[in-house]
Amino acid sequence: MPPAETVIITGSSGFIGAALVNRLAGRYRLVGFDKIANRTPPPAAECVCIDLTSEEAIEAAFERVRIAYGDRIASVVHLAAYYDLSGEPSPLYEQITVRGTERLLEQLERFQVEQFIFSSTMLVHAPTDPGQRINEDSPVDPRWPYPQSKVETEALIRGHNRIPTVLLRLAGVYDDHGRSAFLSQQIARIYERQLLSQLYPGDIRRGQAFVHLDDVTDALVRLIEKRSELPRRTPLLIGEPETLSYDEVQRLVGRLLHSEEWETREIPKFLAKTGAWLENDVLDEEPFVKPWMVDFADDHYELDLSRARALLGWEPKHSLRDTLPKITATLKSDPAGWYRANRLDPAQVAADRLPAGDEQEAMSPLEHRKMMRGHTAEMRKMHFGMLWVHFLNIFFGLWLVTTPFVFGTFGQEVFPDAVLRVTQERGLWDPAMRNGILVWSDVASGALITLFGTLSLSPRFSWAQWANTVVGIWLLFAPLVFWSPSAAVYINDTLVGALVITFAILVPMMPGMSHEGMMDGSDVPIGWSYCPSTYLQRLPIIALAVVGFFIARYLAAYQMGHVDRIIEPFFAGSAGLNGTETIITSDVSKAWPIPDGGLGAVTYVFEILMGVMGDRRRWRTMPWMVTMFIIVVVPLGVVSIYFIIIQPIEIGTYCSLCLLAALAMVVMIPYALDELVAMGQFLGQSYRRGESILRTFFMGAASPGSGTDEKPDFGAAWSGMASSAARGVTIPWTLAASALLGVWLMFSRLVFGTVPPLADSDHHVGALVFTVAVMAMAEVGRALRFINVLFGVWLVAAPWLLAGGGAVAAGAGVAAGLILIALSLPRGPRSREHYGSWDRFVV
Repeated sequence: MPPAETVIITGSSGFIGAALVNRLAGRYRLVGFDKIANRTPPPAAECVCIDLTSEEAIEAAFERVRIAYGDRIASVVHLAAYYDLSGEPSPLYEQITVRGTERLLEQLERFQVEQFIFSSTMLVHAPTDPGQRINEDSPVDPRWPYPQSKVETEALIRGHNRIPTVLLRLAGVYDDHGRSAFLSQQIARIYERQLLSQLYPGDIRRGQAFVHLDDVTDALVRLIEKRSELPRRTPLLIGEPETLSYDEVQRLVGRLLHSEEWETREIPKFLAKTGAWLENDVLDEEPFVKPWMVDFADDHYELDLSRARALLGWEPKHSLRDTLPKITATLKSDPAGWYRANRLDPAQVAADRLPAGDEQEAMSPLEHRKMMRGHTAEMRKMHFGMLWVHFLNIFFGLWLVTTPFVFGTFGQEVFPDAVLRVTQERGLWDPAMRNGILVWSDVASGALITLFGTLSLSPRFSWAQWANTVVGIWLLFAPLVFWSPSAAVYINDTLVGALVITFAILVPMMPGMSHEGMMDGSDVPIGWSYCPSTYLQRLPIIALAVVGFFIARYLAAYQMGHVDRIIEPFFAGSAGLNGTETIITSDVSKAWPIPDGGLGAVTYVFEILMGVMGDRRRWRTMPWMVTMFIIVVVPLGVVSIYFIIIQPIEIGTYCSLCLLAALAMVVMIPYALDELVAMGQFLGQSYRRGESILRTFFMGAASPGSGTDEKPDFGAAWSGMASSAARGVTIPWTLAASALLGVWLMFSRLVFGTVPPLADSDHHVGALVFTVAVMAMAEVGRALRFINVLFGVWLVAAPWLLAGGGAVAAGAGVAAGLILIALSLPRGPRSREHYGSWDRFVV
């Protein structure tokens, strides 16, 4: 039996190449030419590494062929080429497609080659009108770099007369998963109900010809088999006889995916080009639709297949009309898998096909009871292993009962002058009365903590842990409510309150959590690439909260008369006070019934406690707590900026420590937003699974389909820890520049000598610009930067609408507005992280 004939396939690991290798397996000796990469051809072909841009690499590849297979080659199927969708000319078309083919042909001159098949495209032909078919002799008119490179290569091939050639001009190739860029994008837009899915910048009655992958490989097999019967120069069109119009595809896909007629509206080309230009060049995004594609929206390709029938007896066995139901069924059954197969972002649809309650893995009642008994036993074992925390709280309760005797606050009558001054300025009760109330408050709180700590020793009284938490919260506020005359009582209550909360619900397992949620070990939200609740993720927030706490506590100490002076290195105040002292004793500060510095300190304590609360799964096991955490971080961060805004306007000076504390509060926001998004997505998924939204919110739940983040937390190297802490946060230079511009606007009155109302306007806008820019550094909040476009428009208009500045200040304001608009439009580079369905909002 003579040895099998040799067939070389370039690009053998590609879409068509791999399918052809599998089709020819066992019938020929197959050699796959591929560039060194992660992908290799199917095992039926020997993989020979090749670089079409290198003469030496091609020569070495053919030397391997000569040694292993001899000088005779039945067919060379040349599928490798350069292709991109940018629409821009690239030297790679010349280097790879044109010159790479030339180098192949030059080496093949040294072999006995019976056939050379060049994979070209129907796009080399000029488009036609509906009802008019293109054949192989129709005019050639390539309209963008990809088909132009094919035309150049076809001309080059014709110059090599020794080898019989086939110029295979293919329609758009697809398979049962789609796998055609234009087709899969069209289907995905409809699946996601994008606005673009109902708009088209051309005649919707026109369309593109397609051909199924199986029919392409069938045509190639026939070409190889009939190579001796073909003319020496054979241009050949391969496609389907029916060309569906764009509108027909839209309507068919709409019915298949959503059971509704999908209406498509034609829009002017200039409008579509403008939108594509804005997305590509101004907003710095990476959309599929490019401006050049708009020009070809009216192109129509309808093929005459007479030559393929006559020479090969080939007829397509598939049609796009009949295959679309399979493509859409695959999409609906496994959205993420379909998106991966079509090189789309699977994170966007990872949660679109979650198992409903009746679709989840069934468990018999006996198995469920056995599992729950085991879990309950494990929880009881954990509870008794954590009894020490409740003994500690008992100790703190006894400590609190005895501290009035240690501090000497029982019956105290003499107080510092600063306390008396504050009492007079604020119109407070007598210090001795306030002190007495606090003494009995501490005694009563200590007794309650001791009682609830004792009850917490038994798992039957899990509510007692929450009761101790309430007492701890009261201890944080009591010194502020009664304006504690004693610094020792203030700090003692603050520390004991925080510790009681910590050992009541933070260190032990929090009571009332869902058993299912605790048994589920997954910590990565569906479609996400990382866990947003790791301790490293929370560490920046905790660290900034610690800084804010010490600052706020220091300010509160002055407000309550525990210290006589406040350090202020930069700003002067009034009436013999520095800037900070003026701010925190102003009418704005006095409008609060308690020391606002102390309120800030309590807020930072809550941030620290909630920052350390829960494990890596808390985005789904403790949604209520994540919500409270966000309420503390985000709204109060905005409130902090508000107080910074009004300082020079209402009071006429600044507070350095207030600025530093506000900065700490604002910088926390981008680190907290991703956890909020993950929690929101989880609640939505839980609702779609038919679970109680209130139960899930307060008790948590399992998350079928979630994964596990294997990246180490504190076990990583320092560089790895730093990158892990900043996952989901990036700082494009445009946002950094916007933040600096906001700071400059806040102090522009010092540069240009502007006065209200223009000076106040710049100050307001500057603070808000800074806040928005910092918040947008979270990738899940990147779209927030568009708010700064509105502020930029106002900055341009403000000098003409408001008085208070000269020509130079007006010009600077207009320039700042234009710069801010320009900085706020581009998205800037983003990380490789994914955020599930929220990916589509990272724009």
